Amino acid sequence: MLTMLWRQTATGIRVLIAFTVLCGIVYPLAVFGVAQLPGLSGPAGGSVIHSANGTAVGSALIGVDPVPANPGADPYFHTRPSASSSGPLGPTDTTTSGGSNKSGFNQDLLDTINQRRELIAQREGVNPALVPPDAVTASASGLDPDISPAYAALQVARVARVTGLSEDTVRRLVAQSSSGRVLGFLGEPTVNVTTLNLAVQEARH
Repeated sequence: MLTMLWRQTATGIRVLIAFTVLCGIVYPLAVFGVAQLPGLSGPAGGSVIHSANGTAVGSALIGVDPVPANPGADPYFHTRPSASSSGPLGPTDTTTSGGSNKSGFNQDLLDTINQRRELIAQREGVNPALVPPDAVTASASGLDPDISPAYAALQVARVARVTGLSEDTVRRLVAQSSSGRVLGFLGEPTVNVTTLNLAVQEARH
């Protein structure tokens, strides 16, 4: 009886040690090694964006809507609406990310969308009918860094006017931060607002 108990205990200990080494050492080291491969190290590290002097300024995966010091002279491109804009940590709080979970027939959501459309139209100096859908609707995560080329194009004139850059220069910066469809047919073309605003800021200096 004692011999059988000892054998079972020894077997259990050996299995525990084997899986501890495999899952606690070998597997993490393998994942870490793969994450260091060229082309994977950036995304694995959070797709951190650095300024010209090497300072980390954000992530290409997280969109934070900029808050201008002077609303009348707004030099930035804006992201899609987000629940994080009303978080407990202020306008750049990302702890409250997420969608509203309201249906397309919810009157509160429709009123919010109409209000956003009017505010954006006023900010950009255009007819409300020209405001694209992604400008007034939030993404599922609420932290989408990408906007449509149409929404980016809508903001070019204002950004050029406030920053003093030419519209051609701003359009070139937009193109540099743009991505096409994945594999040529999946998804939609997008413009990364996080990298675009950094490029605009650097172009001003």
